[in-house]
Amino acid sequence: VKRNAAGFLLNLLLVVAGFLTAEAFVGVSTTAERLTTTTLQSTRSSPKTASFLEQDEIYANSFDVIDRCAASGEPSDDLYDCVRYIDRNALKLYPDESAKNELWDRAHGSWKLQLATGGGRYTTFKPVPIFAYAMIDEQCFGNGIGFNEDKIILSLLGPHYFNAKRRQMGIGIDEMYLFSNEVTQFVPEFMSKGMGLGKTPEDYAATKS
Repeated sequence: VKRNAAGFLLNLLLVVAGFLTAEAFVGVSTTAERLTTTTLQSTRSSPKTASFLEQDEIYANSFDVIDRCAASGEPSDDLYDCVRYIDRNALKLYPDESAKNELWDRAHGSWKLQLATGGGRYTTFKPVPIFAYAMIDEQCFGNGIGFNEDKIILSLLGPHYFNAKRRQMGIGIDEMYLFSNEVTQFVPEFMSKGMGLGKTPEDYAATKS
């Protein structure tokens, strides 16, 4: 029984760790109401993008839909289309590296995962059935799941790498925690390899070449 329980725990950790490293966080800050008013306002305040937003009503409306869904935790039928429209037209809103770096600076903070599609093949956003979060600071990216913001079951932490030209963030995983206790040194080798524990962008590039 103990052996079966241990195997189940390892399988569970593999599934959860895979979710944490692969899932895109389309989320909301713990101060949801404040976020919904500041996300679009801060974007509109930039002289570089104000004229574009004034000309493109669909873009502004898409931001409004995303903000409402993020705050309520309830998806709308057009949420996926709104996200895709913004992504496809992002070059107009963030035309140079300066604008992209401003976007990156605004992304710093802690976020609760409200809605997710479950992967790139799916186009329907659904409420996330468990508490999940992500955070970005000057050096690190972290994410995890738990019962609530005070009781985290599993979390991962590592350095991030922001490519302003491609508007893309890469992450590494250096540390793993169970119930806020670091267990990095106890992670089985097959599991750490599957997670890419300790790998850098250079390591990934080397394996592709």
